[in-house]
Amino acid sequence: MQHGPAVRRRKLGAELRALRTSAGLTSGEAARLVGWHQSKVSRIETGTSGVKPADVRLLLDAYGVTDSQLRELLMMLAGSDESGGRHHWWHAYRGVLPPTYRDFISLESQAGAMRTLETSVVPGLLQTPEYARAVTRAAVEGLPEDRLDTLVEVRLARQDVLRADPPLQLSAVLDEAVLRREVGGPGVMARQLERLVEAARLPQVRLQVLPFTAGAHIGVTGPFVIFSFSSTSDLDVVVLDHLTSSLYLERKEDLQAYTEAFNALQIHALSPEDSLDFIAGTAAGA
Repeated sequence: MQHGPAVRRRKLGAELRALRTSAGLTSGEAARLVGWHQSKVSRIETGTSGVKPADVRLLLDAYGVTDSQLRELLMMLAGSDESGGRHHWWHAYRGVLPPTYRDFISLESQAGAMRTLETSVVPGLLQTPEYARAVTRAAVEGLPEDRLDTLVEVRLARQDVLRADPPLQLSAVLDEAVLRREVGGPGVMARQLERLVEAARLPQVRLQVLPFTAGAHIGVTGPFVIFSFSSTSDLDVVVLDHLTSSLYLERKEDLQAYTEAFNALQIHALSPEDSLDFIAGTAAGA
């Protein structure tokens, strides 16, 4: 388990090492091609040191990598702003957002798909402004109003990934408690449920409700997020949120375990069609 920056360095290094090997080059040969010492290539590949986007571009050119999606993703992992229509807008909030949150947004902005289990609150990508404000205020007590405004603004800006071209593919399993917990009062909750109904009808969103009648399930241990990238599964990562930080799991065993857990949750949850009816019925009775 690692924090976000370490995960990204290691994933970037591992991918660059695989590309070098595919190109039939030793680390020494690669270093000579780009005019570096061999030790620099080794440090980059092991993730022990950061790498500039310009250096990644040099290596990709040296390895003959022409896949534009893969190049863009690896450049993103190195911190490049050359990410198509999804520029690193969150850099403007560097003084407000903790590093782990910035890393989460970075992964979210470049992922092709996101699978999430939520047991307490509506996923951030589907929250209304009023709901987001109520959740943020409850999560961080004594937050000054201006900072609260900023965090809500960031939460709403994140939702642009669902309107991007191509959009993020979001699959979410919501415990029934998410729908029943009255956040922000009856009016706020009613509007939030209506928003979920709207979102459930979007082609890029798959919502499923895990009703109380399903009993105990594998998700009782807590919520999680799985990010998947269209260019390569080697960059997939699981994110676990804690009160003061986030943990990133990258081992294949962890990814397999959480993927199997999510698949099991989808089987036990209501179908997307029945979930839509369930949410609409909850909204009507709110």
